[in-house]
Amino acid sequence: MEKRSSGLLLHVSSLPGKYGIGDFGEDAYAFVDFLSMTGTKYWQILPLGITSFGDSPYQSFSAFAGNPYFIDLDRLVEAGWLKQSEIVRTDLGEDEEYVDYAKLYEGKMALLDKAFERAYPEVEKELEGFAAEHEDWLPDFATFMAIKKAHGNIAWTEWPERYRLRKREVLEAFYEGNRKERHFWIFTQYLFFEHWGDLKRYANRKGIRIIGDIPIYVAADSADVWSRPDLYKLKENLKPSVVAGVPPDMMSDTGQLWGNPIYDWEQMEKEGYHWWIRRVEESFRLYDAVRIDHFRGFEAYWQVPAEDETAENGEWVKGPGMSLFRAIREALGDKEILAEDLGFLTQEVRDLIEETGYPGMKVLQFGFGGEDGYLPHNYTGHTIAYTGNHDTQTMQGWLDSADEEAVEAARSYLNLTEEEGYVNGLIRGVFASSSNLAIIPVQDLLGLDDSARFNVPSTIGGNWEWRLTQDDLQKKHKEHLKKLNERYGRSL
Repeated sequence: MEKRSSGLLLHVSSLPGKYGIGDFGEDAYAFVDFLSMTGTKYWQILPLGITSFGDSPYQSFSAFAGNPYFIDLDRLVEAGWLKQSEIVRTDLGEDEEYVDYAKLYEGKMALLDKAFERAYPEVEKELEGFAAEHEDWLPDFATFMAIKKAHGNIAWTEWPERYRLRKREVLEAFYEGNRKERHFWIFTQYLFFEHWGDLKRYANRKGIRIIGDIPIYVAADSADVWSRPDLYKLKENLKPSVVAGVPPDMMSDTGQLWGNPIYDWEQMEKEGYHWWIRRVEESFRLYDAVRIDHFRGFEAYWQVPAEDETAENGEWVKGPGMSLFRAIREALGDKEILAEDLGFLTQEVRDLIEETGYPGMKVLQFGFGGEDGYLPHNYTGHTIAYTGNHDTQTMQGWLDSADEEAVEAARSYLNLTEEEGYVNGLIRGVFASSSNLAIIPVQDLLGLDDSARFNVPSTIGGNWEWRLTQDDLQKKHKEHLKKLNERYGRSL
């Protein structure tokens, strides 16, 4: 990231498309073409994992498995495993501007099941080979999902004890009796990795690099915790004793109670941080660069009693620090890792980020609320500059709701004018900054208000639903982005 460059932030689910959610189909390829034509080098996405309760990409049934919703249905038709008429008859959501996850859960998974039934005799041996290639996570994931379905999709901590405690003879009997059900989940991963791999190779050939995103924590209801409970702080009943979150801050008065189990870092260190090394290694098979969410949690993390209803009464506990990142570097070499270093930062956190050498984030929106470090004159080359991110308001939403003093500070600082458009002026400030990489959410390029937000932290429902439509990215947006890249030396 030594050369000046730029990127757009857009999750795959927010792409346009015919089938209820953005996917790895033709509209994803068209978006790559848009990036290429504008000289934009990076496409930043959110986690690609299979989503669980709340549909958040930051809460997944597996830290390794991909989201079946992103599988390209057109390719299954081409393979003869689905009929177009079957897709047409399936309700995947009628509003092209929003994702209806309930309809997707019923409809798209049913279509994938039909495709599996037709493909199975043809691909059974390939699925066995694919599972063997990913033997340290895929068999457990497939078993986890099959048992979950057999028990009405309840959390694994509510399963009968014999499954909860992974009794060998019970699992072996389940393998034998439910081989095809397990293979269905292997099939979804087989398709996911094939379709994503083709899309990423297309992007790379165009000079576009993909920035992926991995959450620091895993979900409590996940194959990761079920298969290795010894790696987490759990009670005797295998439910979390403490959970993750962040204390009250500029984003929430009561903090954010994420509910994820906390790692047993001592146990992980005894094992040479093998689990984390594998997670990072797998991430770099999917992405060219990786942003690690909530990076400050590796220096010290906010630990909340599991029974609490808000994150207010937690405590800071020391994390693994540099020992983890030394182990990752020794195992995998130097990788393009980006640190999400927003929120409450101590000098110890800053020292850790400096020692890793990873670039951190600067969010312009925070700079006009008294956080001078987020104003562009304080950015250095070794940072990533953003207008906002997946948790913030859009810039238009911020302008609509911020107090007049903050808006006036932005107007004065960047010489914002009605003629240019305030949002365009704020984008200009990010592109003109010293940061080697400038990234803006697509919503800001389009000048959209908060109805287009990705997410409102600490809320459930209504998040991760917004989508681009076919007509959103117009010629004027292409020309504007291309000029920005040329003017500020950020072109491919």
